Parts: sequence; C-alpha cells; structure tokens
Amino acid sequence: MESCYGDVPLDVGIRSRRIDGVNGLSMHVLEAGYRPPDRPLVLLLHGFPELAFSWRKLMPLIAARGYHVIAPDQRGYGATTGWDADYDGELASFRLSNLVRDILALLAALQHQRVAAIVGHDFGSPVAAWCALLHPDVFRCVALLSAPFAGPPRPHHDPWPQIDAALAALEPPRKHYQRYYTTRDANADMRTGAQGLSAFLRAYFHCKSHDWPHNRPHALKSWRADDLATLPRYYVMDLDKGMAATVADMAPSPEEIESCTWLTDAELQVYVREFGRTGFQGGLNWYRNAFDGAAIAELQAFEGRRIEVPACFIAGRSDWGTYQSPGALEAMTVACASFAGPYFIEEAGHWVQQEQPQRLDATLGQFLALHAL
Repeated sequence: MESCYGDVPLDVGIRSRRIDGVNGLSMHVLEAGYRPPDRPLVLLLHGFPELAFSWRKLMPLIAARGYHVIAPDQRGYGATTGWDADYDGELASFRLSNLVRDILALLAALQHQRVAAIVGHDFGSPVAAWCALLHPDVFRCVALLSAPFAGPPRPHHDPWPQIDAALAALEPPRKHYQRYYTTRDANADMRTGAQGLSAFLRAYFHCKSHDWPHNRPHALKSWRADDLATLPRYYVMDLDKGMAATVADMAPSPEEIESCTWLTDAELQVYVREFGRTGFQGGLNWYRNAFDGAAIAELQAFEGRRIEVPACFIAGRSDWGTYQSPGALEAMTVACASFAGPYFIEEAGHWVQQEQPQRLDATLGQFLALHAL
C-alpha cells in the first residue's frame, strides 16, 4: 500500500497499510520487518500530538534486530478511522480500558497471540503500561518512554480543584495544561491559532525538545502550586493563554528551524496535513478521560495490582515529562515487579524516538535482548 504520507519518503523497509475490524476501527499502521510468524512482534504506541509516523526512524533499527515491528495510528489520530471527533460525542470510547481493547483487537487481526515487547511514548506510555498490567500473558515486556507509570489510581479525594485554585492564585495566575486540554476551546485554539497550524506545531515540537535551551528538568518536591510553577509554561500555562499563544513565545528562529535535522520541514508537514484534516479532538479526549469519574473508577478497581512482566523507563535527558507528575518515577519502581532504569538519552528532549533514534535503539535493544526473545 502506498504511504499515506504523500511525497515524504519512508525507509525502504517500512510499509503503510490499513487493518479493518479493529474494535470498530479501520486502523492505519506502519510496519517493518514483516515476516510473521517467524519474527517476534514489537508494538510501538505514539503519544500526543503524534502519529505512527513519529516512529519512522526507530522502526528500521528495531526490525534489523530481528523483530516484526508495528506502529499504529491510535484511536483519534491520523489515518485511522471509525472514532468520534465531536467534543460532545462518545467520550467513553477513548478510555484507557478501550484503548487497551484496541491493541488486543489489532493483535487478533494480525493473528499474533504474543507480543515480545510493547513500547509506549508520552500518552502511549499508559496504554502500554495497562496492556502489560492487565494482560501479562500476552505482553512479554514493556518499555515506557517519557511518562512514568505510577500504578493504578487509588480512591481518594480529588485534588484537582485545590490545585486549580492554587495555580490561579499565583502571580501571574497559572493553569495546568492537562486541564486546558479538557476544554471545549483547546482543539480550535491549536488547530486555528493566530500563527497558523504549521508554526504552532513547529513551536510545540521545538520547545519540548533538546533544542530549546531552557529545558533543564529536575524532580519536583510536591504537587504544591509553587513547585508546579517551576515547570515550563507549556506544562503550567498562564491562565489567560491558550497553548497556541503559549508556545508562540518559545518559537524557534529561522536559523534554528534550518538546523533542525530531526524534524525537517517536509516531515513537519506530515503532522500539519494530518492534524489539519482530523483536528486534535481525538487525542484531547484521552486527556478528558483522565478527569472523568467513571473512567477513573474503572482503573481504581485494579488498585494494588503491579506490572508483573519486565518493565523499563527511558527518557531524553532534557525531557520534563519524567518529572511533570511529582513522585511518579519513584512510584514506578514499586508499580513494576521487575523494573529497569531509569535510562536517560543524551541530547534528547521529549521526542526521544525522533531526536535520537540510534541512541534510543541502543538502550532499548539491550532491554529487548534480555527480556523480549
């Protein structure tokens, strides 16, 4: 099948195809090392605002290690169809429990009963974690990138109203980006912001990468507002700004854009075309479920359960994602029965698989060699 990415070349070892009947979806995937059933399967799950395309540089490297590699456009993204793009539509289909069912249905369609490794980045990380936690018989090991897994949520008083109020009381007043992502206006703000979609995405990718010199992450002491306020503005935003205006203040110079080899303008335009076509609401619905009482209750039913298969955490050295949830990295060592890491990739920020694919492959490859085969 011809690539859905137009004239942007993919590695000769990668092909694009569509798989129908995946939990109500027609799922678009990228695939490499495709000679099943003799090759063990590695699944790569992207985050926000990304696509299967974000794995384009890593896939050939993993395939060269002898794996069959699949990277889907997940529910709400890219060329995958069958999901509800309406803010007022069916939110429950974007719950983590159903995203896990998407992956199980994909495996059934691929006729794979076991997965050598599932790898999740950003919001793909909790999907991968829950796949491994709920189905250790299917997933041999799990690697989480950029977003640590603290375990199933515990029933407790909702802290967010107090956090919201404390952030709004700061000078200047602030708000958490995840709360912003739940708002009705977030999709249009990012899709049709004043600077245009291409400039918005260029700035968003830039400011969360190693290229932005102000990314010097460190552990936060607590969930107190004054501690959270030390995060960059793309995490704890000014109360009166949307994300488009927020990242516009961090946009790269023409010289920085020209020197950005990990995301060329032609590659950026893949994201621009896809999100210009679909909007961001599908991905934003994942964030909305993070605050939905019924969705949270589903996960709380598994309180105390751990990931029993081998697990590791990998992140870019310049990635604030490691620390944005205070205590999560430490909690992951308890939430996983067999934990390796954390491993930090030098000269990489949040987009580690795009910024430093060779270095990530070297680290991930060692983990796979020990646990995936």
